[in-house]
Amino acid sequence: MQLSASQIKEILEILQARFEKHMHRHPGHDWQMVQERLLNKPASLLTLWHMEESGGEPDVVVFDANYPGIEFCDCAAESPKGRRSLCYDNEALNARKENKPRGSALKIAEDMGIELLTEAQYHLLQQLEDFDLKTSSWLHTPHEIRKLGGAIFGDKRFGRTFLYHNGAESYYAARGFRGMLKV
Repeated sequence: MQLSASQIKEILEILQARFEKHMHRHPGHDWQMVQERLLNKPASLLTLWHMEESGGEPDVVVFDANYPGIEFCDCAAESPKGRRSLCYDNEALNARKENKPRGSALKIAEDMGIELLTEAQYHLLQQLEDFDLKTSSWLHTPHEIRKLGGAIFGDKRFGRTFLYHNGAESYYAARGFRGMLKV
């Protein structure tokens, strides 16, 4: 899929409005520089379109001050609506014998061209604002946990960020995933 000229204009307007409204998420970044970089990497605009369409409300964030590019992250207050009720990965999806969800977080993230947030990135995101006060988000799970059948997720309750574990094949209506795109 390629974006039309009107879709490119639309996504850039949405991103600019969000960028200007939430300057605390990206100190030191300038919208003109962000837009120029996006226009030079049209595939990133398609990814951001998919993030937006699934309810992610992507915005520029600074997770790694040494990263020379731009980092976008899902900044919707709650886990993106279009990416909920998913098990963690395809291995978990295939292991379910009945009541399978419509897909897995890792596969949908891969198809969109994004990566799930790590534990450290999720903590940094939660320092910017309060996210996932009513929902939770699957997080990138270390291999040693995943090989034992588990996966991790996070949320924020009682003013504190919590990380938990679940079986990777579990899925809930209030659990989705947040992604990140490096441009």
